[in-house]
Order: sequence, then C-alpha cells, then structure tokens
Amino acid sequence: MAKMNGAQMMVKALEDEGVSTLFGIPGGTVIHLYDALYDSKLNHILMRHEQAAAHAADGYARAGGKPGVCIATSGPGATNLLTGIATANLDSVPLVAITGQVAQSVIGTDAFQEADMIGASLPFVKHSFQIHTPDTIQSIVHKAFYIASSGRPGPVLVDFPADVQKGFGDYKYSTQLDFMGYHPENDYNIARLDEAVSLIEHAERPVIFAGGGVVCSGASELLTEFALKYEIPVTTTLLGKGAFPESHPSGLSLGMAGMHGHPVANRALMAADVIIAIGSRFSDRTTGNRQRFAADAKIIHIDLDPAEIDKTVESDVWLIGDAGRVLGELMGAMRKKIADHGEWNKTLAEIRRKEPMPHTSIDGGIAPWQALEALCEITDHKAIITTEVGQNQMWAAQFCKVEAPRRFLSSGGLGTMGFGFPAAIGAAYACPGQTVCCVAGDGSLMMNIQELDTCARYDIPVKIVLLNNACLGNVRQWQYLFYNCRYSNTIYSRNPDFVALSESMGVPAFSVSSPDELRPSLEKLFSEPGPALLDVRIPQGAMVLPMVYPGNSIDNMVTDL
Repeated sequence: MAKMNGAQMMVKALEDEGVSTLFGIPGGTVIHLYDALYDSKLNHILMRHEQAAAHAADGYARAGGKPGVCIATSGPGATNLLTGIATANLDSVPLVAITGQVAQSVIGTDAFQEADMIGASLPFVKHSFQIHTPDTIQSIVHKAFYIASSGRPGPVLVDFPADVQKGFGDYKYSTQLDFMGYHPENDYNIARLDEAVSLIEHAERPVIFAGGGVVCSGASELLTEFALKYEIPVTTTLLGKGAFPESHPSGLSLGMAGMHGHPVANRALMAADVIIAIGSRFSDRTTGNRQRFAADAKIIHIDLDPAEIDKTVESDVWLIGDAGRVLGELMGAMRKKIADHGEWNKTLAEIRRKEPMPHTSIDGGIAPWQALEALCEITDHKAIITTEVGQNQMWAAQFCKVEAPRRFLSSGGLGTMGFGFPAAIGAAYACPGQTVCCVAGDGSLMMNIQELDTCARYDIPVKIVLLNNACLGNVRQWQYLFYNCRYSNTIYSRNPDFVALSESMGVPAFSVSSPDELRPSLEKLFSEPGPALLDVRIPQGAMVLPMVYPGNSIDNMVTDL
C-alpha cells in the first residue's frame, strides 16, 4: 500500500472498524484530518457545537448498539466534549472521542489552543491514548474500539497531535490486542449460581429489577423469557426501560421504580422477599433511603462490573458476567417446579388498580401526560424517544410505554440538560427510517437548540415535542416543595418564540395550548417528512408525581399535592 499520512491512516482505521457516521466540528489542529475526510466515504455530520457532537455520538451508540464517534479540535473544542464524554461514562455507553492536539514539539508550552486532554478527561473515560507516531494509529484505533465496547462499555479518548497527522508511514492492518491488566473476560464468575437458584426457587414474592445493563448486553429477549416462564414481575430503572415490554399482556411489567417511579413498582421492591437485580447499580434515585431499601429481601445482584457488587446496596448472592450469559446459565440451572407466584401477582395487580399513575386534569390546559400518551398512540409505541433532563424526562419515563430495548434514550447518571436533542440526531443516523422523537423542556432545549440548523441542513427527520412551562420546572418543583415557593432564578420573565426561532433555522414548527387541538397538532408534527417542532404549552405549576421525598424509603410516596 502506498504511503499515507497520519490523517489518512486515521480515516482508513475508522473505516476498518466499520464506522459509517461520525459527528464533529473542524478546527486548526484537525484540519489535516478533515482534509483526509474530504476524500472518504465516511458520513461526517457537521454539528454546531462540540458538546452536541458528543451527545449525537452517544445517541448513535445507544440506539444502534455500536460505538459512536465524535471529533473536535484541540483546546476549547476538545474541552467542549467533556460533558458528553462524562455523560457516556456514567451510563456505560461505548464512545470514541478523537481530539486534535498541538504538535508534540510544543506540548507543555501553553501553545495556542493547547489543553491537556489526557489529564482533563481522566475521571470521565474508560481509557485514553495519545498517538505519538503514524505507524501506531491503526493499532491504537483498534484498541480504542475494543476497550469502548468490551466488558462494561464506556468512552475512550484518542488524542491526535497535529504533527502525527501530517507525518507519513506505512498503514499496516492488524487485529492483535495486547493489554496489560485489561481482561474483562476474566471477570466472569458464577460460582454462587446454586445459591441464586435456591433463592429464586423458594421465593414467594420475587421481583426482577432490570437496569441498563440488560439493554446494553442485548439480553432483553432472554429476560422476557425468564420472567414469563417463572411468572416473576419486572421493575426497571430509568435506563432499563424497554428491557421488558411495558405493555406486555401478562401484566408482569410494573414500570419504572424510584423517586418518580410507579407506585406498584416501588411497593413491589419494598415487599419482595427476593430481588433479582440485573445490570443495575442501585442508583440513589432508584433506591431512596438505602438503609431502608428492601430491608426484608434477599438480593441477588447480577452485574458485568465486579466494582458494582456491594458498592451501594449489599447483596446476599452475586453473579458476575454479561447479563445474557448469566441469565442463560441461571435458566439452565433452574428446576421446573418453583414456588407459585399467583397470589403475589394478584396482590400487585390490586395495588396497580388502587394506586395508578396520577393522571391529573388541568382546567383549560394541557397536562403533560396527555401529550405523551397521545405521542405514543400516534407512533404506535414504536418511536425511538430521547429525553432532555428535568420534569420532561420524568414525565416521559412515567407515561411513555416502551416495548423494546434501545427505544428510550435518556441521560441517567449525569442528568445532562442538552442531551436529548443531539442524541436524537445520532439515533436518527443509527436507525434510518425509524421515527425519532425528542421530548424536551424549554430549559433543556435551549442548551443545544443551535442543532436545529443541523437538522435543517441534513434534513434529519427528528421530531421535537417541547413541553413548555417557561421555567426550569424540576428545580421550581423543589423550590415549591422545600423552599417556601422562593423561586430563585427558575422562572423566565420572557422566553424565546420557539416557533419563530425554529423556523428561522429552517425547521417547521407550530404551537398548541388547547387539549382539543393537541392530537391534531401531534398528527401534523409526525406527518412532516423532515424535522419539525411542536411547542406544547403546559401550566407552570404542573408537578411530577408520585414523588419520594429525599431521605424517605421508596414506598413513602407523595401522589397528590
């Protein structure tokens, strides 16, 4: 093969890893890389902000299951990626971030747009590389993709100095991997399988607690088979939505648990005698007061990452490995005769009947649940839904029934405002031809609203349902509940005209404020062939309920105010 410069080698290495789409913005230290992209078949999406590029790559990975790729120049371009990298890290999303760097000869001299990205990103990445010679590019890129997607997935940073991009060498393709200390396959440990089987077989009130690890591992079908075979009800975390069909006719889906979870999900966890936690890290937003969480239950914790075992909630039995693999072993070891769960499931069905998810009517106004349930009905529950962060996120988690994995994309661990819209762009490229809808709040949407232009330029068919209450609703809700209605910097004295703003960037938009006009407006939104925005005016006082107040156990819920 003819000699290639480092930038050309990077493009070739990305192609060899099966990359088809990447997101980024050019700059001085990646101009060589972008010159190489000019002749490439790679589909580069020019974003309007580097943070949005990282979130788009994240959404691409969550929806499609393959690592997302983003590019930024050195200095501020690279540091703008950090929020997106941290978001991917806390939610275990495979991401490869390529950052330009000043020439190696001036590293450490405070050169123009120099930033120590290896040091700055250290708490937020699974691993990082800095490339020093062109002949190592292919090997490093191959390792980066392997690390990002193997074991517990996560983001990997590749720092790419400008002189290495310009330097020439021979491109040699190799799949060899030689690591010191990184052997995720060695973490597999099911030595306590018989103990887990015994607990499940004798459980009278078992509950499956499914987290994002089930979705990430592709174990949703196996989980569904397991739950149905043994008639075990299923609760999920926020990131576990879709691990089990939420409208399954068996009635075994209890919905999301936690601070704003479904009452029956919370009560089931607190009343269970055995909890089978799969791919969940027991987030504080899910468990509530950890000292009171499931105090009478035996906990079986199945997780890929040994570091999660007993980190926040102590387990009685643990099994370490990929969720699908461990579930397969568990099912193979189970005997057919187990405790009858009929009465337990009847009890939960009665709780669901007596304590449904609150559907509060609002005089003359649109209630958030009305917009979200109509959205799901119009899209036949098949849309890929991304969310921003705040009240909009919790309402979507409560009222959007998710029937399959990788259909609900939300920033869980970091809670990143500005995530949902660019993540929807990434999801649209990962799943072409499928309906993608971002549920947003006005506060969050403004964080990356510039990407409306990106949607218009590429005609990306992302639909935005904006729940507009002219405030930072989640913080306002806490101020109402705990700070004597002292609304410090949460209510906007004015808000942009989102319809005019959207149209000025080339995206059709319209607004709705009447419940009678809601469904026709949503139908109009989804009939648009390209991107479109619907500004849904909701009352400022709308609350996310139920709610578990801080310090309380999750069965101590406030359902009405």
